[in-house]
Amino acid sequence: MSIFRFFRPFFGYWSRRLYSYKSLCGASDIDGKSIADKVLQEIKVEVDEWVDAGGKKPKLISILVGENPSSKIYIERMIKTGKRVGIDIEILHFEADISQVDLLKNIQKLNDDPDVDGILVQFPVSKHISEREVCRAVVPSKDVDGFHPYNIGRLALNSKGMIPATALGVKELIVRSQIPTFCKNAVVIGRSKHIGLPIALLLHSDENNDFPGLDLTTTICHRYTQPAELKRYTKNADIVVSSAGVPGLVTKDMIKPGACVIDVGITRVKVDHEKFKFVGDVDYESVREVAGYITPVPGGVGPMTVAMIMKNTFNAAKKLLRLEERESEIKGRVAEINKNRVEEKENDMYTRNRTTPSTYNSRGKDLSFGNPVL
Repeated sequence: MSIFRFFRPFFGYWSRRLYSYKSLCGASDIDGKSIADKVLQEIKVEVDEWVDAGGKKPKLISILVGENPSSKIYIERMIKTGKRVGIDIEILHFEADISQVDLLKNIQKLNDDPDVDGILVQFPVSKHISEREVCRAVVPSKDVDGFHPYNIGRLALNSKGMIPATALGVKELIVRSQIPTFCKNAVVIGRSKHIGLPIALLLHSDENNDFPGLDLTTTICHRYTQPAELKRYTKNADIVVSSAGVPGLVTKDMIKPGACVIDVGITRVKVDHEKFKFVGDVDYESVREVAGYITPVPGGVGPMTVAMIMKNTFNAAKKLLRLEERESEIKGRVAEINKNRVEEKENDMYTRNRTTPSTYNSRGKDLSFGNPVL
């Protein structure tokens, strides 16, 4: 691996030539659905082996507050996917006017329930509820969305933990599509703590870590990045990931020929007086004329996010069991140590009583003080 890393910079010229060639031929679609299917097949095999070996069937609880149509569609897709891989998924539905205190109490009940392996809160929630407090309420070991500060912190340190599902999905799309990343430039548009920032953390981090990154020189742009500056950054980028939620934000003139464009943004727009459709941040038809690789919306990042939720849920189930076994093992060791200490103490007292010379003479005089014993 080290030899390969040494020679990779010398492949830069041919990599650029390949990117230019791809742009002449038009972009290749990164089929998120196809890649997600492969990931789900792998998860199903692991879950089946786990259950056959006596493990508990993983269980995920999805919390929905209100009647958000996009959240409902997302949950339906998750339930269908869960059945496919062998993960039980249940919905906990609350009215939009539920108080924050009551919502947090219900989350705590799920935290304490040993039958629940993963907890997923559908965002957005009602305006009177703090999303930050909700994210903090879910115990890190069951936080399959990876939004708890503990999990975000471990991601920032390149340590293993619950990785935010969308960010993990973007990484898998890039890796499984064999997009070159070493010594390349990336731009992430959007700095949300749930999507944009975790994506940037995965793209920029060192691959020689607890959780390997992609070694990309990464720039984050956001709502206050001036349009001219945004274009300057994206024009120099080999990989552009947009998660701003602004339809048509990324246009053809902003993309370097042959670049990889990952569209994370998804917005429900009205196309008729009764019809709606989902669109991304990227002007798909024009950008694909210049880009080398591009994800469609829908059918790109979305299926991968669901697949990564399944992966995180299974990992949570395995981790929870390991923690329970570890706790039981520790308790057993502590009990054994305490028992040994008691036995050693008793033996030590017995030995001292047997070996300590008497301080009294045959007439009952205390030799240590020179006085007779009264």
